[in-house]
Amino acid sequence: MLRHNDNNKWYGVVLEVSTDKLGLPEADIVDVLNVKSDPLLIGSLRGQDGYFPAYHMNKEKWLSIQLGKPELDHAIKDLLSLSYELTAPKKRSKKSSAKNPGDSAKGESWV
Repeated sequence: MLRHNDNNKWYGVVLEVSTDKLGLPEADIVDVLNVKSDPLLIGSLRGQDGYFPAYHMNKEKWLSIQLGKPELDHAIKDLLSLSYELTAPKKRSKKSSAKNPGDSAKGESWV
């Protein structure tokens, strides 16, 4: 399991999965990496060899990638990096923490 240190959110998890759970015809066990991704990207990748709806995760936001396929190594690095970014803690802007200009400290309002 790959987690952020600061928020403990997962950005990747390696699992052993039965091929029938992935919709593959042969009876076997394969290793997959689950990563969070953009739903549009997930839709385009799932039609390609080695990519599946995420096992045991939200299938709209997570993707399973079959490990042990050298042709997917570069894509795995890119998708893992994207997953890391998508699950990183959100940066708070100074504007979002400021009060509305019409609010006063005592709860009074301007007329």
